[in-house]
Amino acid sequence: MTGAACDRIGLIAGYGRFPILFARNARANGVRVVAVGIRHEASPELDQYVEKLHWCGVARLGRLIRILKSEGITRAVMAGKVRKTWMYTPLRILRLWPDFRTVKLWYRRLRDRKDDTLLSAVADELASEGITLESSLTFCKDLLAREGVLTRRGPSEAERKDIAFGWKLAKAMGGLDVGQSVSVREQAVLAVEAIEGTDEAIRRAGRLCNGGFITVKVSKPLQDERFDVPAIGPDTIRALAEAHGRVLAVEAGRTLFLDPEKALEIADGLDICIVALTDRDGQVAEGGP
Repeated sequence: MTGAACDRIGLIAGYGRFPILFARNARANGVRVVAVGIRHEASPELDQYVEKLHWCGVARLGRLIRILKSEGITRAVMAGKVRKTWMYTPLRILRLWPDFRTVKLWYRRLRDRKDDTLLSAVADELASEGITLESSLTFCKDLLAREGVLTRRGPSEAERKDIAFGWKLAKAMGGLDVGQSVSVREQAVLAVEAIEGTDEAIRRAGRLCNGGFITVKVSKPLQDERFDVPAIGPDTIRALAEAHGRVLAVEAGRTLFLDPEKALEIADGLDICIVALTDRDGQVAEGGP
């Protein structure tokens, strides 16, 4: 990307390390980043890596658009999670204090509250104001998990069977826009990720069995790379260790692996297996990676 029109990009930043890594990579590519951090989600550390950092409430879509337009931003990305549990907090209207644009979108535009529906509607609102939402993988392709066994330990034969079983279920759940991960033991489903996110779903699986389970996390069959790209990192491995899980299987080339050195160090120290597989016709490759 070259030229004056391409040397600045807007970053709508949520929770986690991904917004910081995106900003660092963009800067390394000569692109200046103007960030809008979602309040109570984005890290203040982001300020070290961007040209400007603004703050905005999660239910202040009108303010978000005004900030980006005031900065002359015509291209933007979303990076990081925004936890949906705020939707059901007590007195949510008073706590979130949504602006008129958010209220109009929430009650008049949305046919349901699924991730794809909500985020696509936000993307359309941005586009109506001349702001194009681009892939959140811009400048970050190097963060995608490479294919193969990533830890010292590979999966056992029994664990491979659970991976194959869980893979099909995770893809089916992703196709329904429910979640992107499932936890399985002996071809029985322990937990399906929903609104709580992967780490909490893993902890729930741990409470339902005495460890020894596997977790599969995949992209949706029709994944929109502008938002909601599956991601794992040290926090995911810590959650798996806390729940006494044994294996984490992810989709190679379609899952962000954040801070992989730290994550692999934790996994190897606890004899946890991390494996990245490709999806060939909806099946995990026979014989593993």
